Amino acid sequence: MSTTTIRLPEDLRARVAAAAKRAGKTSHSFILEAVAEKAEREEQRRDFEEIAEKRFAQIIETGRTIPWSEMRKHLGDRLAGKAPRRPSPRKFAR
Repeated sequence: MSTTTIRLPEDLRARVAAAAKRAGKTSHSFILEAVAEKAEREEQRRDFEEIAEKRFAQIIETGRTIPWSEMRKHLGDRLAGKAPRRPSPRKFAR
């Protein structure tokens, strides 16, 4: 494991120490977890944006989409435990 030095303002250092103590961890392990969580969030965001870009490109390419009102009803029915048929994509109306 490599070493990285970070300089924290005194007030942030105190907040980290207090939060780590409440969590029953050392400041070091608390900071490691925080950095890992932030990296994970950014990776998830990148993946989300990549999927969104691909889906949008598909909409542009095919011109087919599902109106939000239909998809919202479909998702609401699924959440209610129903087994609705998935709405069919169709040409986007401008």
